[in-house]
Amino acid sequence: MGTSPDVVSAKVALRTALLAARAARPADVRRAAARALAAHLRTGLPDDAVVAGYVPNAEEPGHGELVAALGPRALLPVVPPTGRVLGWARVGGDLVPGRFGLLEPAGPRLPADALGGAAVVVVPALAVGRDASRLGRGAGFYDRALAHAHPAAVLVGVVFDEELRDAVPVDVHDVRLHAVVTPSAGWTYLPG
Repeated sequence: MGTSPDVVSAKVALRTALLAARAARPADVRRAAARALAAHLRTGLPDDAVVAGYVPNAEEPGHGELVAALGPRALLPVVPPTGRVLGWARVGGDLVPGRFGLLEPAGPRLPADALGGAAVVVVPALAVGRDASRLGRGAGFYDRALAHAHPAAVLVGVVFDEELRDAVPVDVHDVRLHAVVTPSAGWTYLPG
């Protein structure tokens, strides 16, 4: 079954609105939200477990705080020079610009299936639905990556308060989340 044109249109419209709202958010508000998100996130992460996450850009929730909250055994994504299958690298040391200008660890690269060792996977999102739906940026990198996650791994989105909605438009290939963390509410577990 193919992608529905109505779903594609709904996703494009919502992405456009959410990205504009993120761009308009004052830097001091983003910094306060990042601190709150990191503090909340830490409370729900298992001690001494491998946690996979990402490096948020300046307008994303958690910018400047998220990586440290993931802990010392964290895995961060590495976007390949071509294709859409993420590799991984351990946190530590310098972050360097990779494909699309996204920051990634400078250290040794791990294959896509390294994600299977993570107990929790913090997934970027533009919006998350209370029904466990997730709206990403649209390239499908994370939907592909999550095929390598351990079946028992907790998949958690991190969004600004107003980006937690009742539902977001999804297609059959879109991966559902187990939880979401917002600056005001902290952890919310989703139906699964």
